[in-house]
Amino acid sequence: MTKKAFSIHAHFYQPPREDPLTGEIPIEPGSMPYRNWNERIHDQCYRPNALLGNFERISFNIGPTLMNWMAGYDSRTMEKIIEQDQSNLERNGVGNAIAQAYNHTILPLASYQDKVTQVRWGIADFQYRFGHFPSGMWLPEAAVDHETLQILADNGIRFTILAPWQAEPVTSFDTRAPYNVNLSNNKSIAVFFYDQDLSTRISFDPAATLNADTFINQYLMPKYHNNGNGAPELILVASDGELYGHHQPFRDKFLAYLIGSAMDQQPVEMTYPGLWLVKYPPTRLIEIQSNTSWSCQHGVMRWMGACGCSPHGEWKGPLRMALNEIAEWVDEQYLLGTHESIQDPWELRHEYIHVVLGEIKLGELINGQATQKLDAETIHRIGLLLAAQYERQRMFTSCGWFFDDFDRIEPRNNVSYAAQAVWLTNQASGVDLSAKAAACLRKVKSWRTGKRADAVFNHHLQRARANRSLS
Repeated sequence: MTKKAFSIHAHFYQPPREDPLTGEIPIEPGSMPYRNWNERIHDQCYRPNALLGNFERISFNIGPTLMNWMAGYDSRTMEKIIEQDQSNLERNGVGNAIAQAYNHTILPLASYQDKVTQVRWGIADFQYRFGHFPSGMWLPEAAVDHETLQILADNGIRFTILAPWQAEPVTSFDTRAPYNVNLSNNKSIAVFFYDQDLSTRISFDPAATLNADTFINQYLMPKYHNNGNGAPELILVASDGELYGHHQPFRDKFLAYLIGSAMDQQPVEMTYPGLWLVKYPPTRLIEIQSNTSWSCQHGVMRWMGACGCSPHGEWKGPLRMALNEIAEWVDEQYLLGTHESIQDPWELRHEYIHVVLGEIKLGELINGQATQKLDAETIHRIGLLLAAQYERQRMFTSCGWFFDDFDRIEPRNNVSYAAQAVWLTNQASGVDLSAKAAACLRKVKSWRTGKRADAVFNHHLQRARANRSLS
């Protein structure tokens, strides 16, 4: 008898909204009656899904920066989410939560060292929150290339989840089973491909999710082969987690019934990729198409220039080029400021996340990576350079390019993070990168309001200088 299984993966994530100077989210009028969108979405989605126990019966990831906000805003909800993963870990030996690359960076567009930092930081944050190593990792926007998969495998990640059109070739393959992708150094990684039709229905067809029983009988069950050859079949659905209660009201309750009472009446097992991988390892190989994503049919173009999915995107290319240049300048000062005293500056940056999480003191980390014991002034200076690197990672958050206009909080925040990185670099090294950074941002302009990126950049620097004079 064929082994039938069903899994829903929910990707929970919000763009970072914190002001880099205050660490606080400003009042967002559009989110009324809440103070900001994080609070509104939390009340409509994260908390009710946790209370319903939905996190225990799905596969999910939560963005590390979102988890950090939740820890301060509503730690009890965060604890409930973690407890539901722990239940699966204790029951099955593998949890149903997976990690995410830390800053939601489009990894195919990142440098090799940035890819490593994003993966290492994502793993470290997951271990800190959930208390165990993640078996899988969600790639931001499911954007993938072979180098990223190699880094995942090199760091112990066993699988990721992709869209079916990210396979090579796209046609003639069965999404009901995981596949291995062969990599260098005799390594491989498993890839699960979600069902395109069901994922689209859940995400964009509210009529399809009015009734869980109808969804199962009309859309899900016909997907199984029922051919009696005994081959296990896993049908995987992937969607944004905010769909369940925020984007579509009452879908948190739909989800609870779908994965609970409704599915209990079917000859189908609810599972999750980590557990399925243990029971049914991949037996077939597949190739992936590099520089593709789940949310844009134009690959990663949406995050580097104008594409058909996002009109008025002429500002995106200049923003990508400007931030790449700023990153190079900040990195140059970081390497100059650390090469004489630190054995491996990139390894120090990869490990810096443990300072951010409060697991180790700054001086302890730096001295542990130093060629000799360093004085307090040197540790302070290197600490500023590492803080600049943290902001420099934030400035590549994918949300800064996702929408059609520059004059939104997401791209403006990316520029503010870049300004903070430049400011901290100046405090550490005495080198002022601000004039040439502002110059390369001048071409970035909102088609709707005329707001320019160099104005946003300079405004943040003015605030940083004023803040320093008051302290």
